[in-house]
Amino acid sequence: MNQLSLFLPCAAGVEEFLAEEVHALTGLQGEDLLVRRGGVQPRASWRDAMLLNLHSRLCQRVLVQLSHTPYRNENDLYEAASAVAWEIWFTTKQTFKIEVTAQHSPLTSLNFAALKIKDAIADRFRHKSGVRPDVNTQWPDVRIYAHLTTDTCTLYIDTSGEPLFKRGWREDKGEAPLKETLAAAMIAASGWDADCEDGVPLYDPCCGSGTIAIEAAQIACRIAPGALRRFAFEKMLPFQGHVWDGLQAAARAQQRPPVAPVFGSDVAHRMVDFAMRNAERAGVAEAVQLRGGDALQRMPPAESGVMLVNPPYGERIAVAGIAGGERVEAGRVAGGGARGRLGQATASHIGGREQAETDGSADFFTQLATHWKKNYAGWTAWVLTPDLKLPGRMRLKESRRVPMWNGPIECRLFKFDMVKGKMASKQSEQSGSDSNSRQPPGAA
Repeated sequence: MNQLSLFLPCAAGVEEFLAEEVHALTGLQGEDLLVRRGGVQPRASWRDAMLLNLHSRLCQRVLVQLSHTPYRNENDLYEAASAVAWEIWFTTKQTFKIEVTAQHSPLTSLNFAALKIKDAIADRFRHKSGVRPDVNTQWPDVRIYAHLTTDTCTLYIDTSGEPLFKRGWREDKGEAPLKETLAAAMIAASGWDADCEDGVPLYDPCCGSGTIAIEAAQIACRIAPGALRRFAFEKMLPFQGHVWDGLQAAARAQQRPPVAPVFGSDVAHRMVDFAMRNAERAGVAEAVQLRGGDALQRMPPAESGVMLVNPPYGERIAVAGIAGGERVEAGRVAGGGARGRLGQATASHIGGREQAETDGSADFFTQLATHWKKNYAGWTAWVLTPDLKLPGRMRLKESRRVPMWNGPIECRLFKFDMVKGKMASKQSEQSGSDSNSRQPPGAA
């Protein structure tokens, strides 16, 4: 169990940040830490697999690759699954589930492919012990993943169980909340995870149920993201309780008082209440300051710092706010932004969060930029949006843009450096081009 090939899937655009995180946690680099499309492939130990489940903020799961073989039909999948020593991973007393993903596979039915793999696993157990494990498609003890390309099949066993964005603290949430892993990716892209060591404040003026602020507060307190939850590897045969106990004890020992202030606010007081309860469960109630208030009106909570903003858009929800001193009507807008008539509408709620409609989807963002330029000199703002024209709508010039996917939605994380009345004249050399802010060791 000391030379496992792991695969850590993540959101598109996050791969290099994840590789840097894995290096920081494990020391792996070079050929032992390869960046792939949609994830990172470390060559690591079973202990590393448990460590990554406990500490990774960016990956979605920790998978162990068990097989990589060519195939032409479903019978080849049966043979590939039959050759894997499943009995060293789990027993017939545990339930399992097969999930198949495919990229340009010639097979006509992925359900039939999953059935053949399931049969192969059950038959191998029956031949070895006379008993086969049961399938549980809803709450399995063991999840097995098969990924098919045009001619290869890769089999994985999942050490995580529930996806890792489920930290165990978010019980209160509004409509279309941001996943914790994407919030952590925004923090990594901004560089605040390092800047917080110097006490740099972080503020989310559209905090919703508090995801960005709580992730940031846990980073400032060095609270492991997986400290509150259980993992699939705890039910697997290679599991060693004393090793896991040691990793958990070390994680608790590294916790500290926050080294940087974290602030969040939202126009909907109901969402602020949600965020407060979530912060309490996450162990950061004393580390994050949450308030109600409109993003167009709230003054900066500190002289300078970093703002991280994920304004509701498109398949999520329209932008929250009060403009011109009056509340505005709610609405969904495809492609981001908000639309309607400012100062002439009534309050509305969708999913407990108030939203704005503004003419041409530009008014809210124009007013937000004006507010920032007037009151947030010295701050850096990072805004996640699918609208590539957002800087023009805000009449600002971005100094960076980082490609990042929010589920199926292709987005950009725009960086704006604010000075009073105008943008800072100093722009990065990569202004206007898609780029990531840091390069990981061992990237390939």
